[in-house]
Amino acid sequence: MKFKTLIAALLTSAFALSAFAKDNNKYWMKLSAKNKQDRTYLLNLGLGIEHGIHDDYVVLIGNRADLEVAKRSGKLMDHFKAGPSLKDFPVKDSDFHNYAELIQELQAIQKLNTNIAYLETLGKTHQGRDIINIRITSNASNTAKAATKPAIVFMGTHHAREHLSTEMPLLLARFLVEQYNAGNQDIVRLVNTREINIIPMVNPDGVEHDIAGGNYKMWRKNRRDNKDGNFGVDLNRNYGFGWGTGGSSSRTSSDVYMGPAPFSEPETQAIKRFVDLKKNITILLSFHTFSELILYPWGGKDEPISNERDRRVHEVMAQTMSKWNGYTPQKSSDLYIASGDTTDWSYGEHRIISFTFELDPKSMWSGGFYPGQAKIPVIFKKNINPALYLINLADNPYRVLESKSRRLGFQTEIFQ
Repeated sequence: MKFKTLIAALLTSAFALSAFAKDNNKYWMKLSAKNKQDRTYLLNLGLGIEHGIHDDYVVLIGNRADLEVAKRSGKLMDHFKAGPSLKDFPVKDSDFHNYAELIQELQAIQKLNTNIAYLETLGKTHQGRDIINIRITSNASNTAKAATKPAIVFMGTHHAREHLSTEMPLLLARFLVEQYNAGNQDIVRLVNTREINIIPMVNPDGVEHDIAGGNYKMWRKNRRDNKDGNFGVDLNRNYGFGWGTGGSSSRTSSDVYMGPAPFSEPETQAIKRFVDLKKNITILLSFHTFSELILYPWGGKDEPISNERDRRVHEVMAQTMSKWNGYTPQKSSDLYIASGDTTDWSYGEHRIISFTFELDPKSMWSGGFYPGQAKIPVIFKKNINPALYLINLADNPYRVLESKSRRLGFQTEIFQ
């Protein structure tokens, strides 16, 4: 079957393509890429190929400028316009949270137990939306008291279209508070002895744009007005450590546009301020979708972490977590070089043990960025044990090198 026919058939049966604005046509492209070097070359051209990787080619969705770049690259194998003949994604995804619903849910979680749940605004977006953290710990409103405990940070939705990456940290917040209220002794111990920070939506402007009008738009970036007819910066290419050294683009229309300067965006500035000031953070996890991967530094360079102990901690923890969620653990740059991302910065600048989870589904053909709301409980069940494992280790991640046990350290695991 020809590529175009195959893609059309799979899209019709497996997942939906968004409805794009008439003046912003999108194109499916297949490009030759046989190894990591080929993939990095395409990313350096500003082509966002991250989630369509196959053995000897990649697939991406891009705009007209991306298509022209792909043609000039000499790697373009096939392409077609993603027009109205392809079905839209089903609209019955009401279990996902838009920005207003996210705020309501966070407020509802706080009300379940105001002693252990505290909401704080980290900063505002280009369009004036608050970036919210929910801090979960005993005496949560006492910032000074919280700072005496080892801390962990979970965050979601750097990329607007990755809506499952909002739901996982949001469900984690509710789970922790409800289990604490229910008297689960393992959770009570963790909440009382750790400072757990959960930032479910780093990029609310992008999220609201992606879902505006009830049709998905495959939007990835934030909503910076680049003053040239193009919008958005890829927030996960805008962090300062190694910024602009590969796998990102200076082209404003690119999905991997790194921005005019490191930390140029209010969203990444908010995360930077928050992490810079919290000296007690030992572990950070950034949720993304999709591909079912557990990634750790480095992403911006081929070399492994030079500190042998730190490298081993990341490897052991990733391998352990993969036994619960079934994801593939690997160094980020084993896929391709991508500089300016969150975890390179959090580890490189602060030596925080840092991971990126690329959540379900496995591939574009099994749902891609829009797999439907039925996936929400699936990804939570697969990833609750890894999340609890990280919280448990926040007191000292390095003890995984000394312990023979690779389990949670609880009386029982939440899900067997």
